Amino acid sequence: MEPEEFDSDVLRQFVLAFKKGKLKPIVKSQPVPKSNKGPVKVVVGKTFDAIVMDPKNDVLIEFYAPWCGHCKKLEPVYTELGKKYRNEKNLVIAKMDATANDVTSDRYKVEGFPTIYFAPRDKKNNPIKFEGGDRDLEHLSKFIEEHATKLSRTKEEL
Repeated sequence: MEPEEFDSDVLRQFVLAFKKGKLKPIVKSQPVPKSNKGPVKVVVGKTFDAIVMDPKNDVLIEFYAPWCGHCKKLEPVYTELGKKYRNEKNLVIAKMDATANDVTSDRYKVEGFPTIYFAPRDKKNNPIKFEGGDRDLEHLSKFIEEHATKLSRTKEEL
């Protein structure tokens, strides 16, 4: 509830709207990007459900903080990862500034930065957390290929 003026009538209207299920939660969100055509899709609070929870796509999502040194180090690797999988129709490589946006699903716990999850298209409520591997192109690619529901690309021959 964010009233400009507060009195008993405003409170009464709020409670009635709540009981009828007509209230929408306030989601902290940066503005929705005008263009989101890069290799790594930018997710904000208002687009989390539309992008990450989209049942048509697998999504690798990085939750970062702009001031985080580990996140800054990961940025070029993550961009390269996005370029590598750019032509995959059913795979989205995404990132979200978790300090400026609310994560609208409690299944995606962010307790440190960066935090990376893979959200399979058929199991959005059971994301897989990237843990224990180096955050380099090789390990992140292996993680994606291990958990992706369908990749169109064939393994490159050596």
